[in-house]
Amino acid sequence: MTQRAGFIALIGEPNAGKSTLLNRMVGAKVSIVTHKVQTTRARIRGVAIEGDAQLVFVDTPGLFAPRRRLDRAMVAAAWSGAADADVVVLLVEAHRGVTEGVEKILDGLDELPKGRRVALAINKIDRVQSEVLLGLTKELDERHDFVETFMISAEKGHGVEDLRKWLAKEMPEGPWLYPEDQIADLPMRMIAAEMTREKLTLRLHQELPYQLTVETENWEEREDGSARIDQVIYVMRDGHKGIVLGKKGETIKAVSQAARTELEEFLGRRVHLFTQVKVRPNWLDEAERYSEMGLDFKDGNG
Repeated sequence: MTQRAGFIALIGEPNAGKSTLLNRMVGAKVSIVTHKVQTTRARIRGVAIEGDAQLVFVDTPGLFAPRRRLDRAMVAAAWSGAADADVVVLLVEAHRGVTEGVEKILDGLDELPKGRRVALAINKIDRVQSEVLLGLTKELDERHDFVETFMISAEKGHGVEDLRKWLAKEMPEGPWLYPEDQIADLPMRMIAAEMTREKLTLRLHQELPYQLTVETENWEEREDGSARIDQVIYVMRDGHKGIVLGKKGETIKAVSQAARTELEEFLGRRVHLFTQVKVRPNWLDEAERYSEMGLDFKDGNG
């Protein structure tokens, strides 16, 4: 049996469904999914096995018009992920069609290295009529020479298997890149931090979108098989700290509990999670915070 392995970059606007598709492909929750735009910061890779092929997914931050250093670093990470991949999959939301953001991404595709294969996946197809889908496919095909087009619903799973089988055939021949039992190459500390950040995002909604970051400071394996995890939530202002803590500490308590439950499920063992909130006004300008998120601080210049 000839083994195949390669990298696949999922690109698209924020909320196009990249993380949902990645989790559906990998069959485990690796990339955090929230309804808030722009929650994926680092290029989280999920690994899926399809027959004799190993598919390594690079879940890039959504492509959008960057305003701040963090935004610019995220957009740079997304495009470098696409440039390095064996196959790029562009996700477009069926009901939103060719938005201004999609236009910009289509322009960016022309600047990818020559010969880079790009497939189109029209997502959320259950939200529109078939004639709308046909029109959208035609419009997009006229704009870029896609090697293949797929109609999918990442959330419901429609069409995902066809996409995965096609990707498996497209991977270059070669040994697998990761051990079979490894589903994500992000260190567990970062996955743990992402889980807590997801819970904060869901809980706080509009109040504190991107003004916070979570880091796992310490991870201790206990003799009884459990793990003690210490995390710090950095916020920019005292007022933010109050929001995260909540009345009588209720918010942070609920967030920690939800994150702990999910971590226990993910790790398959008991977890003791300790979180504290610290005010750090300039965290968005500190190189160290970017490395923790798997981003390059220098990419934020501009």
